[in-house]
Amino acid sequence: MDFKELAKLYKNELLENVLPFWLNHSQDLEFGGYYTCLNRNGDVFDTDKFIWLQGREVWLFSMLYNKVEKKQEWLDCAIQGGEFLKKYGHDGNYNWYFSLDRQGNPLVEPYNIFSYAFAAMAFGQLSLATGNQEYAEIAKKTFTTILSKEANPKGKWNKLHPGTRDLKGFALPMILCNLSLEIEHLLNEEFLLSTIEACIHEVMDVFYRPELGGIIVENVLINGELSDSFEGRQVTPGHAIEAMWFIMDLGKRLGRPELIKKAKEITLTMLDYGWDKDYGGIYYFMDRAGNPPQQLEWDQKLWWVHIEALISLLKSYQLTGDKFCLEWFENIHNYVWTHFKDTEYLEWYGYLNRRGEVLLPLKGGKWKGCFHVPRGLYQCWQILETLA
Repeated sequence: MDFKELAKLYKNELLENVLPFWLNHSQDLEFGGYYTCLNRNGDVFDTDKFIWLQGREVWLFSMLYNKVEKKQEWLDCAIQGGEFLKKYGHDGNYNWYFSLDRQGNPLVEPYNIFSYAFAAMAFGQLSLATGNQEYAEIAKKTFTTILSKEANPKGKWNKLHPGTRDLKGFALPMILCNLSLEIEHLLNEEFLLSTIEACIHEVMDVFYRPELGGIIVENVLINGELSDSFEGRQVTPGHAIEAMWFIMDLGKRLGRPELIKKAKEITLTMLDYGWDKDYGGIYYFMDRAGNPPQQLEWDQKLWWVHIEALISLLKSYQLTGDKFCLEWFENIHNYVWTHFKDTEYLEWYGYLNRRGEVLLPLKGGKWKGCFHVPRGLYQCWQILETLA
């Protein structure tokens, strides 16, 4: 495997294909913020603005400005999105709405913890890029709010009746593993380390289940026991695989090689578990008992799942030297570049059917924005360059 050539491939795809797509098509220069509902060629098909995707794009361009090159157009893009979020994205107390109309009027109330998480990430990176103290404060206040909601992330918007089957989900501790390192520069060391330890415990001791063959489940009962219900049987391979590179980053930060090794093993287990043996690609949702999943889109092949797998496999190889990770990487790399990359227009497809055929030709929507593709290309480029 030619790491040097691969590094060039990922770098060029990021800088010459994916970033120009978002810079040219997503910015709403009249009202601020970003369009994310973009057709195959970049035309806008809906003007609603989803807070978590706005935050992700602010983060992405700030991060690239901080880590790759001090390009003014990247910073301008991040600042205009950050200002839009600051002005319209929350209720005045940094409770972040789920969505706004084009002008910035709220459409959906604050219920989604991801709106908060990506706002914190956005303003954390933007404060680094600009030195603006107000952005740093927004990130810190939002992070505090997230931690206060940890026990009940949906609060009064929780549809579940309390007391009958109280579940907790994998998504929040998983995202906190990444978010805590993202805003490390804003937190005091003791608070940072205690938050990290709590998240590692949840991910690696509560949701990781050795008794199920070493897979990670998506929901457990509040006491940490398994639940035999639709939610309790749900396995989301992409989530688990993505979380493992967050854990590897934490293992590196804390100097804990045993944590890295365990995360590598879980990555390989989840890939083997989630791989479609008939058509290739990784399933979106699965039921750990082999029952029909409740999600009708369970067998779709999604862009983010496969891109996160690329990152986890490369990090696994970089940090442990396990050649098996490299074999898996080659397998997924080939699948990704032949199925998700659009050879005619910029950016990548997001949604394939089980057979790997394009299901929706959009490049961005309510759930796909300027995030997984560019972040994945950046991560892979950096690791491959180190390996080269």
